This record gives sequence, structure tokens and C-alpha cells, in this order.
Amino acid sequence: MKAHSRLVAECRDGRTVLREIHSVSPLTLVPRRDRLGSAAGADRGYTVHLVNSASAPLGGDELRLSVRIGEGARLRLSGVAATLALPGPHAGASVSTVDIEIESGGTLEYLPEPTVITARARHTAELTASLGPGARLRTREVLVLGRTGERPGRLRTAQRVVRTGTPLLHQTLDIGDPALDSSLAHLADRRVFATELLVWGDDVTEPVSADWWSLTPLAAGGSLATALATDAIAAERALDEARGRHPGWC
Repeated sequence: MKAHSRLVAECRDGRTVLREIHSVSPLTLVPRRDRLGSAAGADRGYTVHLVNSASAPLGGDELRLSVRIGEGARLRLSGVAATLALPGPHAGASVSTVDIEIESGGTLEYLPEPTVITARARHTAELTASLGPGARLRTREVLVLGRTGERPGRLRTAQRVVRTGTPLLHQTLDIGDPALDSSLAHLADRRVFATELLVWGDDVTEPVSADWWSLTPLAAGGSLATALATDAIAAERALDEARGRHPGWC
């Protein structure tokens, strides 16, 4: 299966509007006008729910989501259920790609639900984001390494974020290599690995940490929270705690 969904938000007369919303199953986009809350200011914006309208990704699938946030627009893009990366009928791997562009002064919160890497799955997940001056981005990734009692398949994730041409984050993670998984130094024998990138006002000046989570300033701007946990709920709570220590978040 190949699918490419696209979402474009713009700011007109001080209000965020959706100029384009194009859904292709299984990447179904369901908009709902909402007040985004104090984190994004008092302006009205949109929440768009990302719904998996079919079992995906399966081995061989190529899924792509493009998101463009115009100057001054505000949007939250959130998932509604966990994603299962499953093996397909053949040996092919699945690929999901998210391309984000945020123009000057735009705001995006991209908050998908956890991704479960099931046994025998082979999946690659890539996120690229280009930010203009003053753009704000919050993006979260929660990876569950196998269902209860099973070993995960193979996963590679890559995040590449630049702001006005300057790299903020280039990070790649490989999971499912038996040589790495057998080492406690790899993921400390935890089943859930989670990250949250905040490019959101002032950053922490020094790393902050507690048991199983950390919040680290990036060299060119932005902050990265990382958490390890035994389940997805604990991981998300750890990320919430880390975000609460971010000086730009209110």
C-alpha cells in the first residue's frame, strides 16, 4: 500500500484555517476547531486527529504525511490510537515518512500515539522538519518494543530538524539488533523508549534529569527529553515531567 496525506494550515485575519486537508487511507485526517490552551496562547487554532483507518503499516507499505504550517498559524496534530507495525505477507519492510514545514511564527504540536514494533516487523520511520524564524515545534515519539511476551522486530527511526538552515537535531535509532538488545547498556532492559523535542521559547541552560528521564539543551537551540520505561503510560508521564522543567513551556 502507498498513501500520501497532506495538511496545510494558514493564518487569515488572526485565525487559523485549514487551506488543504487531503486524506488517503490509512492516514485519515479529522479536523476539529479548538482552543489550543495556554501553551499556544489565547488565539484559536485547530486540532486535527490522525486516524489509522486500516491496519498499517504492514511490510511493504509506504506511508507519507506532509504538514505545512503557514506564518502565524497554530495547529495540534494528535493520534487517537496506538500504531502497530506488523510484518507483511512478503519479506518487504514498511516505511512511514512525516515531512513538516513551519513558516515564521507558526506553531505545531505533533503528538502521535505510541508505535508498537511487533515480532518480525521491519519498519523505518522518518521525520524531517524545517522551521522558519520564531517557529515553534513540539513533537513526541513513543516506541513500544514488542507486545507483551514477544521480542520486537527491526526498527530504524530518524529525526532531522533544521531552523533557518541550521541543524537542530539529527538523530537515528536502531532497534531489534540482537547484538545490541542483549546489552543492558543499550536500553537498560526497558521495553519503551520515548523522546520529545521542544523548540519552544527559552531552553534549559543545563541538562536536567531524574530516574529514567532527562531534558537536554541542544547546541543550536531546542531541548530534547528522553525517557525509558516499562510501559507507554509511564514513559509519557516521564516526558510530561521533563517538559514541566522546560522554562519556555507554560
